[in-house]
Amino acid sequence: MLNIAVILTCYNRKEKTLESLNALFDQEALELLFKIDVFLVDDGSTDGTATAIKANFPFVSIIQGNGNLFWNQGMRLAWDTASKTKDYDFYFWLNDDTILDKNALLNLYDTYQEAKLIVEKDLIITAACRAKVNSDTFSYGGRTEQGPVYPNGGLQFCKYINGNAVLIPKTVFEELGNLSNDYTHGMGDYDYGLRALKANFNLYTTKTYIAMCSPNEGIPGWCNPSVPLKKRWQLLHSPRGLNIKEYIKFRKNFWGVKWIIFAIKAYVKMINPKLYQKIVK
Repeated sequence: MLNIAVILTCYNRKEKTLESLNALFDQEALELLFKIDVFLVDDGSTDGTATAIKANFPFVSIIQGNGNLFWNQGMRLAWDTASKTKDYDFYFWLNDDTILDKNALLNLYDTYQEAKLIVEKDLIITAACRAKVNSDTFSYGGRTEQGPVYPNGGLQFCKYINGNAVLIPKTVFEELGNLSNDYTHGMGDYDYGLRALKANFNLYTTKTYIAMCSPNEGIPGWCNPSVPLKKRWQLLHSPRGLNIKEYIKFRKNFWGVKWIIFAIKAYVKMINPKLYQKIVK
């Protein structure tokens, strides 16, 4: 029996969170191969999320946030709580808007076992997520510099991981620790994957789509020409936007002095999105 700590964070998405948990607890091989404990940070929801979870899933450990944790800090708190609870074989990141297929955990674990046979050190497996039910349109998962790694039935290496559904063995956690405290909302998942590669771990994606998560639609507000400049500036500095200070820190950590180029591009893209598009074409 493999002990898995599932870690989530949520805020005011009651129906989506309940749907995600329903799919999680409907997984094949639960109590046969997998024993899961769920640690969920409710970051100050006002829509009754915590109450609904307690009523439907009383065995889920709910950790109350302060309302300012967002994804990365909420996941850090959930992970920290899980790691101090008992010794787990794996940690499983799960976004509360990600709906797992019934065989998702089995697929992730089978991919993990197959990939581990061909590499010298442990590894992380990220789930290939489809944008809609029964579609083959990629939304989240593994990526390289060339873009998304589309599942093709075989093992595929990736450089970046989206944090929607990610299986991490305890050996990786023991070496890398928690998500970085450098980030509030975004970039924590990319950072973790890059740290794993730097530590000589490997990143792979599942061979097929194993979950559904609708992508964020449209152009981000911080670089959307239809959004007023003042609002774009605010979003550039907000956890809900690019969060430029943390973005620069991320670039410095992995690109060195090239962070300056990325920072200039971000400011140009924010100030004049249309000009930026002409420049990069």
